[in-house]
Amino acid sequence: MATQREQPARSAPDAVLRALADPNRRQILWLVQHTELAAGQIAEAFPLTQQAVSQHIGVLKRAGLLNERRGGVRRLYTMRREALEPVRRVLSELWPDALDRLKQAVETPHPQPPQRDP
Repeated sequence: MATQREQPARSAPDAVLRALADPNRRQILWLVQHTELAAGQIAEAFPLTQQAVSQHIGVLKRAGLLNERRGGVRRLYTMRREALEPVRRVLSELWPDALDRLKQAVETPHPQPPQRDP
């Protein structure tokens, strides 16, 4: 009996970062971040074949970034925000004060440039 060679297990942040590396997949996540969409509705937003969009959806599902629900004959997708948490942790370890600095920059009042008279 032949044994199959096992694939090395991918860590959650690695799989998520690989999935996010493609701009089409980021666009899919943007589309489903606040609403549930069917695969066909997602595909309509792209100049790609339905098969190509389905492959992108598969990558996102395997990375844990999408929830899938069957609604009759359709498959409906929404973003799983909690799947981004491992990436956030990695980034905070590598760049511990970045989020604090960004928060401070956003919350600090900045002087407005003078208005020009018409």
